[in-house]
Amino acid sequence: MFTHNLKISVITLVLSFSFINTAFADEHELDLMWEVGGLANPESVVYDPILNHLYVSNVNGGPLDKDGNGYISIVSMDGRIINEKWVTGLDGPKGLALSGRTLYTADIDALVAIDVNHGRITDRYKVADPKFTNDLAAAPNGDIYMSDMLANRIYLLSGNTLSIWIESDDLEAPNGLDVVGDDVILGAWGVMTDGFATAVPGHLKRISIKDKSITSIGDGSAVGNMDGVEVDKDGGFYVTDWMNGKLFHISSTGEAKEILSLKQGSADHEFIIEKDLMFIPMMNDNIMYGYKVKR
Repeated sequence: MFTHNLKISVITLVLSFSFINTAFADEHELDLMWEVGGLANPESVVYDPILNHLYVSNVNGGPLDKDGNGYISIVSMDGRIINEKWVTGLDGPKGLALSGRTLYTADIDALVAIDVNHGRITDRYKVADPKFTNDLAAAPNGDIYMSDMLANRIYLLSGNTLSIWIESDDLEAPNGLDVVGDDVILGAWGVMTDGFATAVPGHLKRISIKDKSITSIGDGSAVGNMDGVEVDKDGGFYVTDWMNGKLFHISSTGEAKEILSLKQGSADHEFIIEKDLMFIPMMNDNIMYGYKVKR
């Protein structure tokens, strides 16, 4: 009986691992290439096409702790830590965005600019009355957008001026951001109740850069507690659900399908369209996954 149960447990474990690391939906197949450990509450990852490596933000503690121990790591494309503490002197760095040779990170009460060629902080743009600054997105013109979940606010850094771009309850706890054409694509966490729990989970929204109008992508049905947002080749989106540990594919018309089941803490991922590669930081597990996306 013990041997029989052991065999069942082993089979269950193998099947569970396969389900976690390979998934199918709408002809999207994700194959796990590697897993890298040694990170410290990794929240966001972004690709540098010039140097062909990844930058990963490490909160390294509480997300709102002004403890000075946050940092940025460099990870190779084959899953090795090249420089664990490439940039230090941060508190709780979260979202990352690369614009030219400047890397930006949302660091609790400041938007921090980093010169990637020299690995040093060049500017700190202070945030007035921050609540929970989170994700970033870079526009082609160099503008940087930054979400503040608890304030229902999105900031804009244009030139050297950081200001509130939009503030509205209709943002529904804005988290993930991506700039696509003339729009900011928003992954909403949802209508929050106690702490980070939601009465109604969030969905994808579209914000016009021109007039700041907010519309739902699809019919507005709840999907999950949205975190990272990345556009795909066909105008759809890969979106992570932090609370439930999911990766969704959401079509351009709003149809959502779960394509990956992970653990709680699946954070702000990166998808490289030209290479069909995806990287998902697991904030609670101190690891990051690298996937090949097949179609």
